[in-house]
Amino acid sequence: MSILQSLSITSIRNIQQAVLKLSPGVNLLHGENGSGKTSVLESIHLLATGRSFRTSKPGTLISETEPSALVVAELSNGHQIGLTRSRRKGHQLNMDSEKQRNWDKVARELPVQVLDANSFLLLDGGPKARRRFLDWGAFHVEPLFVDQWRKTRKCIANRNLLLRKSSPDPDQLRAWDLQLCKASGAVDMARSNYFNCFVPIFDQVYESLAAPSPNVLNLSYYRGWDSDQELSEVLRHSEITDKKYGATQCGPHRADLVVKAGSRLAIETLSRGQQKILVSALKIAQGVLLSQALDRSCVYLVDDLPAELDRTNRQKVLEKLVGLKGQLFVTCVDREALQISPANSPEMATFHVKRGTITA
Repeated sequence: MSILQSLSITSIRNIQQAVLKLSPGVNLLHGENGSGKTSVLESIHLLATGRSFRTSKPGTLISETEPSALVVAELSNGHQIGLTRSRRKGHQLNMDSEKQRNWDKVARELPVQVLDANSFLLLDGGPKARRRFLDWGAFHVEPLFVDQWRKTRKCIANRNLLLRKSSPDPDQLRAWDLQLCKASGAVDMARSNYFNCFVPIFDQVYESLAAPSPNVLNLSYYRGWDSDQELSEVLRHSEITDKKYGATQCGPHRADLVVKAGSRLAIETLSRGQQKILVSALKIAQGVLLSQALDRSCVYLVDDLPAELDRTNRQKVLEKLVGLKGQLFVTCVDREALQISPANSPEMATFHVKRGTITA
């Protein structure tokens, strides 16, 4: 089980320098809006995944007056992870002083989940957010998923380059189709296996959080092409359309997680408050499944929970998160807005954040 023991942050947004000794249980960060609370969570997410959960522009993370930023974490199992992010030179990721070519090893060591205002894109955003959610689980639980997923991306990219030509070489197109179909089958199987394990766990978590409703909630997995057809057949029939748009219209890159309440999409039926509970249940269920499958816990980054849920539901979600027995980082403006029972969480650290300065 990976636990962050300490975290060093240099030049991330308005945090010039901070070193935090962390609790293996709950870490509560409180302070006024804009003080730098979320930047701590952002630093952890950046270290674990290579990206921010707030912006797609990594350069904005670096303090305005500095050329680079640094985040270093010491883990309870002895590992050290460090990331340098430079405006001009990109990034350098190290684990135990060994340079990492990608984030696979670090992401497995630090599985992070975020619960914030943007989490609701799972319902009201496009398929990309839901596909990323599904792939997070498949990456951690299905060992062969990531290699096959990368192969599908390579195949689709090369196929699209051919499709954009005025006269694509049919032999090259068939060759990429063959590779794409093979890799897509493996990706679909991994996603499907993960989804089938996920649904019963989600149902239990959602039932424990949500109020009774006449609309039965239902999740379904769409693989990105007709379930009654082979992908090779679909690609052959859609080739004219693909050439017209210069892009592959069907495949694993079009997969989606469909969430319905009754016969309609959940986003069309549920109130905003019900949607918040639903998204919280989705995120929590992923942590439960990870723990069951790999005997390890997620690191949960929960940003401004009081602003997203009313008092009753906020307490339900918080107690559920604490009950996972993983490491939890929670931000809030008023620390009194979050009531965490010492009996449920004997190990807790509290930090006050003010203008980028963090004090325990």
